[in-house]
Amino acid sequence: QVRLVESGGGSVQPGGSLTLSCATAADIFRLPVLAWYRQAPGEQREVVAQITRDNTKRYSDSVKDRFTISRDNAKSTVYLQMDRLKPEDTAVYYCNQYVTSWSRLRLWGQGTQVTVSS
Repeated sequence: QVRLVESGGGSVQPGGSLTLSCATAADIFRLPVLAWYRQAPGEQREVVAQITRDNTKRYSDSVKDRFTISRDNAKSTVYLQMDRLKPEDTAVYYCNQYVTSWSRLRLWGQGTQVTVSS
């Protein structure tokens, strides 16, 4: 059973925009906090945005004011609107629950590749 499916990645020029989607299993969507993560080549995975069940949002400093996380409760889907993209945003993007020990989570989706290049 597929439980996390990310989509919407692609190749864009600097300054461009993309919207990522993450369809989740219902039990995952009901967890207290959901998040988008990314992993650049040769780098460790990092958290970029979080959203709670009551729509409280948090962002990493590197994406604040450029990325927007949102959720559609009817579709069990989390979105990441990415604007003013930079080459350093190039990475594979994943969604998952957020817990403080997230680096030890074993269930991940396949991710979606975002490439920002001129």
